[in-house]
Amino acid sequence: MTEKRPYILVTNDDGITAKGLRILIDTAKKFGDVLVVAPDSHQSAKSHSITQAAPIRFDKVVEEPGFKEFSISGTPVDCVKLAIHELSDRKPDLILSGINHGANTSVSVLYSGTMAAAIEGGLHNINSIGFSVDNHSSEADFSPVIPYMEKIIKEVIEKDLPNGVSLNVNFPDVTKVDVKGIKTMRGANGVWGEKFVPANDPHKRKFVWITGKLTNYDEGKDDTDLYFIEKGYATVTPIKVDFNYYSFIEELSDWDFNG
Repeated sequence: MTEKRPYILVTNDDGITAKGLRILIDTAKKFGDVLVVAPDSHQSAKSHSITQAAPIRFDKVVEEPGFKEFSISGTPVDCVKLAIHELSDRKPDLILSGINHGANTSVSVLYSGTMAAAIEGGLHNINSIGFSVDNHSSEADFSPVIPYMEKIIKEVIEKDLPNGVSLNVNFPDVTKVDVKGIKTMRGANGVWGEKFVPANDPHKRKFVWITGKLTNYDEGKDDTDLYFIEKGYATVTPIKVDFNYYSFIEELSDWDFNG
């Protein structure tokens, strides 16, 4: 990897063969030298999990000037950690995660392996962006989002994100609508309601498939990602990890925990 061009880590959660990842890799190559470290299998909804109960195996897939690609047995966050500490020639200047097959709007950011990789980059104070498209098909054509990704990547490289902040970028289903533009919005307040679909395997043992539906508590509010995704816009939401509920700390200190 050369020292003159930005050093870009690319990863995802749909696996190293995903079409979305290949588009993101080609886009990243326009901006710098690229290191790909991606899961060897589907790792969606793994959130910020890491592998501790088993070894993490990795294989070099490609090595050529300005480009390396590794396939690993772990989660998206494993990919980022392994890349930074073991597989990188130097600390990445930028981490790109995706393109995810499926949106990561609202509360989905908590479950998303795609966004977990970007958030992990933010924790290391590395400019990080997660890209997602509201289409789950593994064969979907995501090429219409390339010009918009290029604009976002260019801005981040030129201006830098605040320490600890990553970007959650979501596109509408570009196989059905043209992107009308980009809106910077907060994530909508929502919750997934789970449904478990029962079935039996060939040995008549019962199992369930988990499905769900998102309830949008901000329905109709025009300052959220869900509002503008539904209207055909791409959305950009800044994400920073901070689980503290500050306004409740003083009141909670008056509770009698020691009585």
